[in-house]
Amino acid sequence: MSDVPIIAQKAPYPIAVEEGKSYFWCACGQSKNQPFCDGSHKGSSFVPTKVTAEKDGTLFFCGCKHSAKSPFCDGSHSKL
Repeated sequence: MSDVPIIAQKAPYPIAVEEGKSYFWCACGQSKNQPFCDGSHKGSSFVPTKVTAEKDGTLFFCGCKHSAKSPFCDGSHSKL
């Protein structure tokens, strides 16, 4: 696995989150459970990013894995 993440999709993942619940965003792009980690990064330099929801609502997790505001979408997918 290289040090460049795989683009899972060129759009964010809108995810309904629950206050107080933790989520682990996939940074490598190889997870079969996008946008969340399934351990596919093992043996690489990638590590998942833990997010604990501050309130119930929808968060837009990055799908292209190139966001400067990871784990959240910043529109970087439109430049890929």
